[in-house]
Amino acid sequence: MEKLKIGSSIPSFSLKDQDGKIFDIDSVRGKKNLVIYFYPKDDSPGCTKEACSFRDQFDVFNEADAMIIGISSQSVESHKAFAEKHRLNYTLLSDPGNKVRKMFGVPTNLFGLIPGRVTYVVDKEAKVVFMFNSQIDAEKHVDEALRILKGM
Repeated sequence: MEKLKIGSSIPSFSLKDQDGKIFDIDSVRGKKNLVIYFYPKDDSPGCTKEACSFRDQFDVFNEADAMIIGISSQSVESHKAFAEKHRLNYTLLSDPGNKVRKMFGVPTNLFGLIPGRVTYVVDKEAKVVFMFNSQIDAEKHVDEALRILKGM
């Protein structure tokens, strides 16, 4: 599967959320703007900063009719603990085996050892309008996504 680019339609997928419920992207695809961010690991310093930034800007994303979805390969239980510890107010999806990460074509960094950190902004036509790839600038993912949504 080739990686998504600006203008690509996002693929259909279903994953379990932090409460163990199946979340089907088709239930929101084409109805809301989506901010789908792939992150390396629950509770690591960069990922915690990024997750908390999304949490803190939740209302601003909501005003832009955007749903925030965080995806990484950790278990449902890990996501639940991460969400509770940091009072995360949005959907975290467990992607065991990185199936959805591969569908999106998210690269790995550092000799393929660390899963990449990439944010996709998807419009109401389910098309990718923006991608931001940065392992280090975790909080910039939030700023960039908001900048794009405000311009839509």
